[in-house]
Order: sequence, then C-alpha cells, then structure tokens
Amino acid sequence: MSTARHVPARQPQAVTLIGFGAIGRSIFQRIADNPGVRITHVVVPAATQDEARAVVAGAAEVVSSVPADASLVLECAGHGALIEHVVPALQRGVECAVLSIGALSGPGMAEQLADAAAQGGTQLHLLSGAIGGVDAIAAARLAGLTEVRYTGRKPPSGWRDTPAEKVCDLGTITEPTVILEATAREAAQLYPKNANVAATISLAGLGLDATRVRLIADPTVTENIHQIHVQGEFGEMELTMRGKPLVDNPKTSALTVLSGLRFLHNRGAAVTV
Repeated sequence: MSTARHVPARQPQAVTLIGFGAIGRSIFQRIADNPGVRITHVVVPAATQDEARAVVAGAAEVVSSVPADASLVLECAGHGALIEHVVPALQRGVECAVLSIGALSGPGMAEQLADAAAQGGTQLHLLSGAIGGVDAIAAARLAGLTEVRYTGRKPPSGWRDTPAEKVCDLGTITEPTVILEATAREAAQLYPKNANVAATISLAGLGLDATRVRLIADPTVTENIHQIHVQGEFGEMELTMRGKPLVDNPKTSALTVLSGLRFLHNRGAAVTV
C-alpha cells in the first residue's frame, strides 16, 4: 500500500489589478504564465476600457471599480486611484498592495489608508518599487536612525513634463543639474511620478519630513540612478542602484514592474523570499 500523502493543489490567487498603463500592462503580460496567480479583473476608467479589453483579449474582465468579491488588489494606476479605489477596498476588508507610494506624502493620506485598513481588518502593503534596501532600512529603524539621504539621478528625458522644465532647459543641458533639494514630502508632491523612491525610503526610515532628497537631471547617464545613505545605531549603509527605465515610460524604472511581479509571485508560491 502506498504511503504517499496527497497534497491538494493550491488554488491560484485571484488578483484585481488597478491601472493598465505601461506598468499594469507589463505586469499583466509577465504574470500570465504563473500558475499560482491569476489576474481576474482590470480596473480602468470607462474611456479606456475598450483599449484594455483589446489587450487582455478575454483573459480578464475589464471593469470600472474593484469587484465586491475581490480578495487581493494590486494598484499601479497613480495617486488618484488610492482615494477612488484602494481606500474603499480596504474599508471592505480587501487586502491591497500599492506602487504609487509617493501619494502617501499628501496631507493625511498615510493616516487615511491606515485607518481604512484597520476599519476593514486587513493589510495595506507598500511595495519597494524601484529601490532596494527597504527591508534593511525598516529593520534598522527599530534601533534608531539618525540620518537618511536620497539622491535620484535620471537622464533629462526622465524629467520631462515635470516642474524640472521650469528649473532648466532639459533639451540643452550638458552637465548634471540639480533640479530639487528638499524633504521627501516636498519631492514626492512636486514629482509624484518620479519620486516614489524618496517616499518609500522615508516611510521605511525617518519619515517624509526628516528625509533629505536631491534630484538631478544628468545628460551623461542613460539609467535611473538611486543613491541612499543611512546612519543609525545599527551602523551605516550606502546603496547605489542603476536601474534601467521602463521601455514604455522613461519616467518609470523597470524594477517597479519587477517589484509588483515579486509580490504576486510570492502570493502564489509555497516558499517566499
């Protein structure tokens, strides 16, 4: 007689994806072959639903709001989606993960999201996005931090359609140009699509108002370069990352997509790292 133990197959984790821009489309396409996860719904405004349906080709349902029976939400739509979709979902008890971390720099936004999650008895996951070392910063914070500094350096094209265009002529600069020196809160508010990294680091460490940020437009580089300096009771950490921009959107790091994918892979895996 066989003594092999039958292990029931894991059901795929159903996911509702909010947003279907460059990040959302890339996540949708790359997760398709993962048997542990299935994106069942894509939330987009009515004006772009036909376009989204053409891309998903029946693999998911395109809707205008998070379904009532959703169990897990991944947001990659931008700051407005947190108020419109994530807060109500959390209040209903739906677990949510967000990539638009810069939105938490707005007055009361972090508290509103935390209150919504507590009201619904669920969790909100702030994903690391384009940066690494967030786990180390968050761990070091438990013993006390004294300084957290972030420098973000991108090619001029990565700063187009932002306040940087009022600081310098992005098309003609020939050397690295500082476009902002401020707190993480100010950086995230002025550059919401570019400074999610600053907000993420600050929320893991000293907070939005105590984290210093420098943003640089650099015509000598082709990558998005992130530099972090952290000091505290744990010691000292220096981190430099050279991330390639997302092909479909040079303002976004390709690692942002991979961060969302890692979260989904871990939700469908038997062992996570």
